[in-house]
Amino acid sequence: MDVSLVGRDAVAGRARRALDAGAPVLMEGPSGIGKTALWRALVAGVERAGWLPLTCAPTETEAALPFAALADLLRPLAARVPALPPPQRVAAEVVLLSAHRDEVIDERAVGAATRSLIEAAMSDAAPVLLAVDDAPWLDPPSERALRFALRRLAPRPPVLVTRRTDGTEPPAAPLGLDDDRSDVPSMTRIGLAPLGAGALHHIVRARLGGTLSRPLLARIARDAGGNPLLAIEMARAVLRLPRPPWPGEDLPVPSSMRQLLADALRALPAHSRDAVRLAALLTVPTLRDLEAAGVPADAFDAGEEAGLLTVTPSRVTFTHPRYAAAVRGGIPPGVRRRLHRTLADAVSDPDERARQLASCTTTPDTAVAAVLAEAAERQRARGAPAVAAELYERAAELTPSVDADSRDRRRLTALRCRIDSGDYAAAGAAADAAAGQLTGEARAEALLLRAMVAWCADDLTAAVSAGEQALAAAPAGTPLAGRIHAHLTLFEDAPEAARRHAEAAIALLPDREDDRSLVTASLLLLFFHEVRAGLPARTKLLDRALALEAGEPSWLAGSIPAIWWKATDAHDRARARLQDMLGRAVARGDEPWQHELLTHLGETELLAGRFAAAGAHIAAARELGEQIGSGLVGETWLAATLDAYRGRLAEATLVVEAGLRRARDLDDAWCRRIHLQLAGFVALSAGRMGEAAAAYGELVQALDGSGIAEPIALRFEPDWIEACVGAGDLATAEKALARLAERHTRLARPWTSLGLARSRVLLVSATGADPTPALAALSAARAAVPADVLPLDRARCLLVAGRALRRARRRREAREALDVADAEFTTLGAAAFAAQTRAELTRIGRRAASSIVLTATEERVARLAAQGSTNRVIADTLFISPKTVEANLARAYRKLGISSRAELGAVMGSRPGAPPPESVPD
Repeated sequence: MDVSLVGRDAVAGRARRALDAGAPVLMEGPSGIGKTALWRALVAGVERAGWLPLTCAPTETEAALPFAALADLLRPLAARVPALPPPQRVAAEVVLLSAHRDEVIDERAVGAATRSLIEAAMSDAAPVLLAVDDAPWLDPPSERALRFALRRLAPRPPVLVTRRTDGTEPPAAPLGLDDDRSDVPSMTRIGLAPLGAGALHHIVRARLGGTLSRPLLARIARDAGGNPLLAIEMARAVLRLPRPPWPGEDLPVPSSMRQLLADALRALPAHSRDAVRLAALLTVPTLRDLEAAGVPADAFDAGEEAGLLTVTPSRVTFTHPRYAAAVRGGIPPGVRRRLHRTLADAVSDPDERARQLASCTTTPDTAVAAVLAEAAERQRARGAPAVAAELYERAAELTPSVDADSRDRRRLTALRCRIDSGDYAAAGAAADAAAGQLTGEARAEALLLRAMVAWCADDLTAAVSAGEQALAAAPAGTPLAGRIHAHLTLFEDAPEAARRHAEAAIALLPDREDDRSLVTASLLLLFFHEVRAGLPARTKLLDRALALEAGEPSWLAGSIPAIWWKATDAHDRARARLQDMLGRAVARGDEPWQHELLTHLGETELLAGRFAAAGAHIAAARELGEQIGSGLVGETWLAATLDAYRGRLAEATLVVEAGLRRARDLDDAWCRRIHLQLAGFVALSAGRMGEAAAAYGELVQALDGSGIAEPIALRFEPDWIEACVGAGDLATAEKALARLAERHTRLARPWTSLGLARSRVLLVSATGADPTPALAALSAARAAVPADVLPLDRARCLLVAGRALRRARRRREAREALDVADAEFTTLGAAAFAAQTRAELTRIGRRAASSIVLTATEERVARLAAQGSTNRVIADTLFISPKTVEANLARAYRKLGISSRAELGAVMGSRPGAPPPESVPD
């Protein structure tokens, strides 16, 4: 009997049945509960049944090795690599370490190669199983490549994954296994609930009188394996530390476990004790490296008998995830340095040698510092900036003081890697320390990096302050000063100051390849800020910048063309550029850039009336923002704007209140402006016209004092006019109309055309004058804007027209306009405006459904839909196309004054019988 399945027969059977059906299986639970043993048993079972298992079992130490897990998983498919297309072949060879390449590999090529290799394996007769043990320890590049491949494989092979859980609400499954694809059975989740981080917080506070950060609590919950006593001891040990452990550092092992392992180690023969210690100090303890360090294979016999580890023909594995950390923690410092030196002299892998040298070298050493810097550059090129940062920092520490330039350069490169990794808290602390210790140009560089951290975290005031300090520290008229000017152009909110910095950057940056990206960014930002200042749009600057970037957008300002195209309602062009840039950011693993681009994509789709796509992009931006520590300002504002459109005004109000508090606390002018606009819109949607007009008035005051004549992203004047008209303040409405007309004259855009026409109808109607000319102009403006450009604005034009027509007692025309508006709002999902439209229709009085004349086809389509038939079934029944079905349903909805199939059943039930079949056209 398989000992690993004792008491797990039912669970194993359930998992195997799910895998046989092609479903992904996630097994989760506390450490030590038997997940790995069950995983191994299932893998062995399918292998005996003739399957091809592709497996990896990453460990804590391997999480810092880029593509380590992916290499293990793909190794059985190595013979298929030569048949891959060239970019994929190169990527796969680098992952499998079968070839060396100097260039940075494209992460998308790694994902594509992973997909191609798995697809090729699935074409054989043997079923394929992807199996990952302890998914949280997947190194990030491997995780991204596997996620990329699994999302695109069709059909997708069965996947078996284990992970330790923290007992809180079940989070998203690893590798996107819970994506609810229609072609894959739903994921089977199997597991036991461990102690959660939330519960641990209360226990630590009650028992120890202290609290820890959420990320640190999550690490303790993960490493304690759901054992509350062990978790308390770990928390106790953390609270004793002078500072919390960094993300890459081991957590302190509780004294109870350390004592237990200390007793076990003391019982071992001396040569076995050293062998176990050497294995614990290796990232991947292979027998080859250990033998090179003078450890014979039989030295592990005593440790294996004691249950500390297991030995395979190629490597040593500790039997509990925490044992290796506990062994390392119990080694006296002097002994540990000696063992690290032994390993540094023995291991063959240059990166492993660098790690060992970093741990055993105590005094500055030029040669060792160079080895660490080379290893850091390799890790950076392989997509592991966090690992590279630690190596660069250690290299700087070990660089002799006589080589100050190399020391400072390595320290600053470490800072850049911290930013690239998205660890803004660590990057900010390191930048502050560097700025306080470095001098000259190095100090200016450190201050510039500090400004970049603040900007990434949405703290624009701090970004400008640090940037100005950097400029003061840099020698005037130098390329370094030009680089700082280029960044200040991005950080500055005031157009005039930003323009001066852009012009200085263009003048100071030399004409060389290294600075091309910054020159491009400066040209783009000069164009952007000239527009914001109210100057004519010099599109030649934009064209020059696009030509200079040569298909490689600048990370600093590459989104400016898309922002411009958004502003001019060229949504397709904006979307295409942002999607292209997002692909580049994903390929580079640049999560801060991904976050920025997802936010812009969310706004683009919001303006284009594609609410579902907008919501998906905004949600992705918020999730990524939470992970990298951004301020979550822009994406939260966009999410609340979408909520307001959908009628969720209470949720949007909470965001308004929080955003205005943040703006006040941080003196953030941009944050205040966008939330004042949202405040006005929420109040307008709720019918609180005076409150809305006041919010928009505050926004205008803020803009007038900022020097911003053209607030590109703020389209508030039509709503301000509507609020003023609703509040009876026609004088202010006229001033707002003049402001809008000025913006339109300066830069005519579809939204300004629609906004002007809509606002003029509102004002004419409010004065009691004949609205006919204004309504005709509104109709012409709406007709001039394609339906897919500004669908929400176009529908709002109909709502305003319907109101004006109702007040002019032109009820039939009003009803027609409002019916179409209702249908368009409903299609968009703009519940707030749909509710306003229906309120207007109620004032007019809807016609009885039975008296409304539907065409024969509309009647037949509506009746079949009311009976529950899908569009495809209706199309097949009536011998018409699905698009014809959709069109007839839309017309029927408008005529009947409804917006959903749920209402259709009740309405059609009150109507007379259907027309004869021969009335249906061909």
